[in-house]
Amino acid sequence: ADIAIEMMLKMGIELDVQRQQSAEEQIADAFSDREFVDKQSRSPVVTILGHVDHGKTSLLDRIRSSNVADGEAGGITQATSAFRVPVHLGDNERLVTFIDTPGHEAFTEMRARGAKVTDIVVLVVAADDGVMPQTEESISHAKAAGVPIVVALNKIDKAEATEENIQRILGQLAQHELNPVEWGGGTEVLRTSAIENVGIQDLLEVLDYQAELL
Repeated sequence: ADIAIEMMLKMGIELDVQRQQSAEEQIADAFSDREFVDKQSRSPVVTILGHVDHGKTSLLDRIRSSNVADGEAGGITQATSAFRVPVHLGDNERLVTFIDTPGHEAFTEMRARGAKVTDIVVLVVAADDGVMPQTEESISHAKAAGVPIVVALNKIDKAEATEENIQRILGQLAQHELNPVEWGGGTEVLRTSAIENVGIQDLLEVLDYQAELL
Protein backbone atom coordinates (compact mmCIF):
# COMPACT_ATOMS: atom_id res chain seq x y z
CA ALA A 1 0.00 0.00 0.00
CA ASP A 2 2.85 2.42 0.86
CA ILE A 3 4.54 1.85 -2.50
CA ALA A 4 1.26 2.28 -4.40
CA ILE A 5 0.56 5.60 -2.64
CA GLU A 6 4.09 6.83 -3.38
CA MET A 7 3.80 5.90 -7.08
CA MET A 8 0.43 7.59 -7.47
CA LEU A 9 1.65 10.77 -5.74
CA LYS A 10 4.41 11.04 -8.36
CA MET A 11 1.65 11.01 -10.99
CA GLY A 12 -0.37 13.61 -9.10
CA ILE A 13 -3.04 11.12 -8.15
CA GLU A 14 -4.29 10.87 -4.57
CA LEU A 15 -4.86 7.23 -3.69
CA ASP A 16 -7.32 6.17 -0.99
CA VAL A 17 -6.31 2.71 0.23
CA GLN A 18 -8.98 0.73 2.02
CA ARG A 19 -7.64 -2.39 3.69
CA GLN A 20 -9.90 -5.43 3.46
CA GLN A 21 -11.11 -6.60 6.87
CA SER A 22 -10.22 -10.07 8.01
CA ALA A 23 -13.08 -12.47 8.78
CA GLU A 24 -12.34 -12.06 12.50
CA GLU A 25 -12.59 -8.26 12.25
CA GLN A 26 -15.86 -8.48 10.31
CA ILE A 27 -17.36 -10.71 13.02
CA ALA A 28 -16.10 -8.38 15.77
CA ASP A 29 -17.68 -5.36 14.04
CA ALA A 30 -20.98 -7.16 13.50
CA PHE A 31 -20.96 -8.20 17.16
CA SER A 32 -20.37 -4.67 18.46
CA ASP A 33 -22.96 -3.13 16.11
CA ARG A 34 -25.73 -5.65 16.71
CA GLU A 35 -29.09 -4.49 18.03
CA PHE A 36 -30.35 -5.99 21.29
CA VAL A 37 -33.96 -7.11 21.25
CA ASP A 38 -35.88 -8.49 24.24
CA LYS A 39 -32.88 -8.54 26.58
CA GLN A 40 -33.22 -11.02 29.45
CA SER A 41 -30.87 -11.71 32.33
CA ARG A 42 -29.38 -15.20 32.36
CA SER A 43 -28.77 -17.38 35.37
CA PRO A 44 -25.33 -16.90 36.96
CA VAL A 45 -22.76 -19.67 36.64
CA VAL A 46 -21.27 -20.55 40.03
CA THR A 47 -18.22 -22.77 40.49
CA ILE A 48 -17.51 -24.60 43.74
CA LEU A 49 -13.78 -24.70 44.48
CA GLY A 50 -11.66 -25.67 47.47
CA HIS A 51 -9.44 -28.24 49.13
CA VAL A 52 -10.20 -31.97 49.00
CA ASP A 53 -12.66 -33.18 51.65
CA HIS A 54 -13.69 -29.68 52.73
CA GLY A 55 -17.30 -30.48 51.78
CA LYS A 56 -17.76 -29.01 48.28
CA THR A 57 -19.96 -31.79 46.92
CA SER A 58 -21.90 -32.14 50.18
CA LEU A 59 -22.62 -28.41 50.08
CA LEU A 60 -23.84 -28.66 46.49
CA ASP A 61 -25.92 -31.73 47.41
CA ARG A 62 -27.60 -29.74 50.16
CA ILE A 63 -28.34 -26.92 47.71
CA ARG A 64 -29.94 -29.23 45.17
CA SER A 65 -31.29 -31.69 47.77
CA SER A 66 -29.80 -34.84 46.33
CA ASN A 67 -26.96 -37.13 47.21
CA VAL A 68 -24.21 -37.62 44.67
CA ALA A 69 -21.26 -37.86 47.06
CA ASP A 70 -22.09 -41.45 47.99
CA GLY A 71 -21.67 -42.48 44.37
CA GLU A 72 -18.17 -41.04 43.99
CA ALA A 73 -15.14 -43.32 44.21
CA GLY A 74 -13.62 -42.73 47.63
CA GLY A 75 -15.96 -39.77 48.11
CA ILE A 76 -13.82 -37.67 45.75
CA THR A 77 -15.41 -35.92 42.78
CA GLN A 78 -14.03 -37.49 39.61
CA ALA A 79 -15.46 -35.24 36.90
CA THR A 80 -16.72 -31.70 36.41
CA SER A 81 -20.52 -31.66 36.50
CA ALA A 82 -23.04 -28.86 36.03
CA PHE A 83 -26.51 -28.49 37.53
CA ARG A 84 -29.18 -25.81 37.18
CA VAL A 85 -30.81 -25.23 40.54
CA PRO A 86 -34.05 -23.29 41.12
CA VAL A 87 -33.32 -20.93 44.01
CA HIS A 88 -36.31 -19.56 45.96
CA LEU A 89 -35.77 -16.06 47.33
CA GLY A 90 -38.97 -14.74 48.83
CA ASP A 91 -41.63 -14.86 46.12
CA ASN A 92 -39.03 -15.03 43.38
CA GLU A 93 -37.53 -18.12 41.82
CA ARG A 94 -34.25 -17.83 39.96
CA LEU A 95 -32.08 -20.40 38.27
CA VAL A 96 -28.45 -20.71 39.29
CA THR A 97 -26.06 -22.94 37.37
CA PHE A 98 -23.57 -24.65 39.67
CA ILE A 99 -20.38 -26.32 38.44
CA ASP A 100 -19.00 -28.97 40.78
CA THR A 101 -15.27 -29.36 40.14
CA PRO A 102 -12.89 -32.01 41.48
CA GLY A 103 -11.03 -30.86 44.56
CA HIS A 104 -8.33 -33.53 44.48
CA GLU A 105 -4.86 -32.39 43.44
CA ALA A 106 -4.83 -34.90 40.56
CA PHE A 107 -7.45 -32.79 38.79
CA THR A 108 -5.67 -29.41 38.85
CA GLU A 109 -6.02 -28.80 35.11
CA MET A 110 -9.73 -29.63 35.06
CA ARG A 111 -10.32 -27.31 38.01
CA ALA A 112 -8.42 -24.52 36.25
CA ARG A 113 -10.74 -24.88 33.24
CA GLY A 114 -13.77 -24.78 35.54
CA ALA A 115 -12.78 -21.41 36.96
CA LYS A 116 -12.57 -19.84 33.50
CA VAL A 117 -16.20 -20.42 32.54
CA THR A 118 -17.79 -19.09 35.70
CA ASP A 119 -19.30 -15.81 36.94
CA ILE A 120 -18.84 -16.37 40.69
CA VAL A 121 -16.60 -18.74 42.66
CA VAL A 122 -17.70 -20.27 45.95
CA LEU A 123 -14.53 -21.10 47.84
CA VAL A 124 -15.26 -23.84 50.37
CA VAL A 125 -13.01 -23.81 53.45
CA ALA A 126 -13.52 -26.28 56.29
CA ALA A 127 -13.95 -24.44 59.60
CA ASP A 128 -12.16 -27.28 61.42
CA ASP A 129 -9.16 -27.14 59.07
CA GLY A 130 -8.38 -23.86 57.31
CA VAL A 131 -6.66 -22.60 54.16
CA MET A 132 -4.81 -25.53 52.55
CA PRO A 133 -2.64 -25.89 49.39
CA GLN A 134 -5.59 -26.54 47.08
CA THR A 135 -7.49 -23.67 48.71
CA GLU A 136 -4.61 -21.37 47.74
CA GLU A 137 -4.59 -22.91 44.25
CA SER A 138 -8.33 -22.32 43.89
CA ILE A 139 -7.88 -18.68 44.94
CA SER A 140 -5.20 -18.30 42.26
CA HIS A 141 -7.48 -19.78 39.57
CA ALA A 142 -10.34 -17.45 40.54
CA LYS A 143 -8.07 -14.39 40.60
CA ALA A 144 -6.54 -15.33 37.23
CA ALA A 145 -10.06 -15.56 35.76
CA GLY A 146 -11.03 -12.22 37.35
CA VAL A 147 -13.99 -13.83 39.11
CA PRO A 148 -15.50 -12.59 42.41
CA ILE A 149 -15.06 -15.00 45.33
CA VAL A 150 -17.63 -15.83 48.02
CA VAL A 151 -16.27 -17.96 50.88
CA ALA A 152 -18.34 -20.75 52.43
CA LEU A 153 -16.79 -21.53 55.82
CA ASN A 154 -18.14 -25.07 55.93
CA LYS A 155 -18.40 -27.76 58.63
CA ILE A 156 -19.34 -25.09 61.17
CA ASP A 157 -21.09 -27.85 63.14
CA LYS A 158 -17.79 -29.58 63.98
CA ALA A 159 -16.49 -29.32 67.57
CA GLU A 160 -13.13 -28.09 66.20
CA ALA A 161 -14.86 -25.11 64.54
CA THR A 162 -14.28 -22.87 67.54
CA GLU A 163 -14.48 -19.07 67.32
CA GLU A 164 -10.71 -18.97 67.86
CA ASN A 165 -10.16 -21.32 64.91
CA ILE A 166 -12.60 -19.33 62.76
CA GLN A 167 -10.78 -16.07 63.47
CA ARG A 168 -7.48 -17.80 62.56
CA ILE A 169 -8.98 -18.88 59.22
CA LEU A 170 -10.31 -15.36 58.57
CA GLY A 171 -6.75 -14.17 59.08
CA GLN A 172 -5.50 -16.74 56.56
CA LEU A 173 -8.05 -15.51 54.02
CA ALA A 174 -7.03 -11.90 54.63
CA GLN A 175 -3.40 -12.88 53.92
CA HIS A 176 -4.60 -14.02 50.48
CA GLU A 177 -6.32 -10.67 49.84
CA LEU A 178 -9.75 -12.07 50.75
CA ASN A 179 -10.47 -9.66 53.59
CA PRO A 180 -13.77 -10.67 55.25
CA VAL A 181 -16.69 -8.23 55.38
CA GLU A 182 -16.83 -8.62 59.19
CA TRP A 183 -13.25 -7.34 59.29
CA GLY A 184 -14.19 -4.34 57.15
CA GLY A 185 -13.17 -5.98 53.87
CA GLY A 186 -15.09 -6.84 50.71
CA THR A 187 -15.18 -10.67 50.78
CA GLU A 188 -18.40 -12.32 51.97
CA VAL A 189 -17.64 -15.21 54.34
CA LEU A 190 -20.70 -17.34 55.14
CA ARG A 191 -20.66 -19.88 57.96
CA THR A 192 -22.26 -23.05 56.58
CA SER A 193 -22.90 -26.66 57.45
CA ALA A 194 -23.96 -28.94 54.63
CA ILE A 195 -24.81 -31.68 57.15
CA GLU A 196 -26.93 -29.49 59.46
CA ASN A 197 -28.32 -27.27 56.64
CA VAL A 198 -26.93 -24.12 58.26
CA GLY A 199 -26.24 -20.94 56.27
CA ILE A 200 -27.28 -22.40 52.91
CA GLN A 201 -30.07 -19.86 52.31
CA ASP A 202 -27.71 -17.03 53.33
CA LEU A 203 -25.18 -18.29 50.79
CA LEU A 204 -27.81 -18.40 48.03
CA GLU A 205 -28.94 -14.86 48.83
CA VAL A 206 -25.35 -13.57 48.65
CA LEU A 207 -24.87 -15.35 45.31
CA ASP A 208 -28.10 -13.78 44.01
CA TYR A 209 -26.89 -10.35 45.16
CA GLN A 210 -23.53 -10.86 43.43
CA ALA A 211 -25.36 -11.93 40.27
CA GLU A 212 -27.45 -8.75 40.41
CA LEU A 213 -24.26 -6.67 40.64
CA LEU A 214 -22.84 -8.52 37.63
